[in-house]
Amino acid sequence: MTLVPRVLTLLVLLGLLVFGSALADRRPEGPGWYSTRIGRFTVIALYDGTIEMPVDKEFSAPAPARLKELLARDHLGLAVPMPVNAFVIDSGQRVVLVDAGTGTSRMFGDGLGQVQANLRAAGYAPERIDEIYLTHMHTDHIGGLTTDGRAVFPNAVVRADRREAAHYLSREKLAAAGAEKPDLESAIAMLDPYVQSGRFRPFDGAVELVPGVKALPARGHTPGHTVYVVESEGVRLVLWGDLVHIAAVELPLPTATMAFEADSSQARASRLRALRDAARDGSWVASAHIGFPGIGKVRAERRGGYRWVPIALVHGR
Repeated sequence: MTLVPRVLTLLVLLGLLVFGSALADRRPEGPGWYSTRIGRFTVIALYDGTIEMPVDKEFSAPAPARLKELLARDHLGLAVPMPVNAFVIDSGQRVVLVDAGTGTSRMFGDGLGQVQANLRAAGYAPERIDEIYLTHMHTDHIGGLTTDGRAVFPNAVVRADRREAAHYLSREKLAAAGAEKPDLESAIAMLDPYVQSGRFRPFDGAVELVPGVKALPARGHTPGHTVYVVESEGVRLVLWGDLVHIAAVELPLPTATMAFEADSSQARASRLRALRDAARDGSWVASAHIGFPGIGKVRAERRGGYRWVPIALVHGR
């Protein structure tokens, strides 16, 4: 081989190395969806993004020193990145979406609104969703329902507890609202296309909505906050909604109190009951605000409190 071909070969190899390095730097992030089985049902977690939570301003208890101690155990400071998760339940006959993420809302900043893209990445067009179950009507759970006044899910029936609807969809409450006004405005706007088309159908308390999926009241965070229970072939999954916001605090100290609960004592009771039941029964749990995919189990600790065990540790993947 003469000198010129050797030089050209070296230049090509160098170019490939540089180009390959550039590709490595530009590799897309992993998909924001995670699929698992609950009996014969497929359950898919959808990542929406992260909200920066200033926990020192949002917790009214415990005391600041205790709060810092709990966060430090998980190497967290007072500003905690809180994930937002939604979930698909596919029974083979019906496809249900539990919560819809923030959508185009900028109430919580940028970097959210990824549910729809991740739904498509998981193989589901919005048209495939048959029903949408809302744990409650805060914007990070309903903002993805509507874009520019049009329903994102054109074939879906939307369900929520009637107490939630009576509170958040009341124009009388909106007219008299103070700090809660943005949430009421958002709920009315997001649900309006479904209400107008007759596809918003509230339910009352504990009820089976489709075979294998039940709604159970878990009030306190909001007036009609609801959890959903999936049961198939002896396997149970409970979708918690907002029973837990910051696992590093509320699992080791489940009596901790968030400042923005509608009824803090009722919210605390709902959380304590859910944690006790999950630890006792060994049920799977899916949480809107525990690190993605937000699916795991709860273990009771000997010295009190609870520990979150992610699905990856349970399944080994």
